[in-house]
Amino acid sequence: MLQNLFKNMGDVTKNLLIINVLFFVAKVGLEARGIDLGQMLGMHYLSSPYFEPYQIATHFFMHANIGHIFFNMFALVMMGSHLERYWGAKRYLIFYFVTAFGAALLHFCVQGIEIYNATGEFFPKSSILDVDFKTGQFSYDPSVKGSLFIANMYLGTVVGASGAIYGLLMAFAMLFPNTQFMLLFPPIPIKAKWMALGLGLYALYSGYANNPGDSTAHFAHLGGMLFGFILIKIWKKSRNQFY
Repeated sequence: MLQNLFKNMGDVTKNLLIINVLFFVAKVGLEARGIDLGQMLGMHYLSSPYFEPYQIATHFFMHANIGHIFFNMFALVMMGSHLERYWGAKRYLIFYFVTAFGAALLHFCVQGIEIYNATGEFFPKSSILDVDFKTGQFSYDPSVKGSLFIANMYLGTVVGASGAIYGLLMAFAMLFPNTQFMLLFPPIPIKAKWMALGLGLYALYSGYANNPGDSTAHFAHLGGMLFGFILIKIWKKSRNQFY
């Protein structure tokens, strides 16, 4: 069964799956040697002392744990394979990366607003923060407004292909709204349009709820859906395909 699934997978979907798995294997393998690849390739806030420009392109190939990568890759194979056959490889690849980068853009914007509300600056000085990634300990200057918030924000990383996956979900819901999915938990059928609506509303609610114990980048999910929606609308209005 798995062999047939892999054989019928489009080249782009197959290569995206392989790259994500290889990154995850490298992450797990290097952790045993004391190297935190997630911190290196995960995405930090723009003014964090740990931000590197390449993280914008590497973070969506990294995943936090086996459950994280399993559900993202499962969705990639289920929806991505179908969309690749429908659009063709080039348009599908463009869509994937536009939604992945769009998710990062919205996440950065929301982070910037949160930091501004806490400190009065979009890019506060990182000199107040001293972090040891090996121990996970950090110190900060309590006399500086919002310094604890900055410390937590700068230490955190964003990883995962979820932004692009939510973009694929939006595309599937717009192009094949009545196609039914079988949920894993609970095992019930649901149409693509209702699943996209439900997950979108949940991401919006969770993003605004801002639960301190919730480490999910909900606005990145919404960013993937938003940019996916916009791109499909552009493609539908344009008579000329652009690759």
